[in-house]
Amino acid sequence: MSTTGVFLAGVATTAVTSLLVVGYLRGPLRSILTDVCGTLERANFWLAFSNVTLVLVPLIFALSNQTELTSDRSAVFEIGAQIRLALIGLVVSVVIVGIVIGSFIPRTRAQATLGQSKQSA
Repeated sequence: MSTTGVFLAGVATTAVTSLLVVGYLRGPLRSILTDVCGTLERANFWLAFSNVTLVLVPLIFALSNQTELTSDRSAVFEIGAQIRLALIGLVVSVVIVGIVIGSFIPRTRAQATLGQSKQSA
């Protein structure tokens, strides 16, 4: 496999993985964003923003990997290194999106719900 083929295989794997994660998070993320934002239009914007972030950040990490095929290093290991960087980018972007969304969830409502459940017990 050529250096270009190895590089493109890593980028394609990254894109597919990112799109699968976006698909998996779409429903729960839409629900949380609708609750936090108050309107469906605002939630849809932030959902689209989050989706773009969750796809582009891993791709940036994958594209930053310079593939170098040598006789002692096979294509599988080069693709693995590229995917490792992409997964780091994916985890970083998911954590950052989670922290940002979590910071906007009103704590008083959650605490009030928790307090009511303790009082009724």
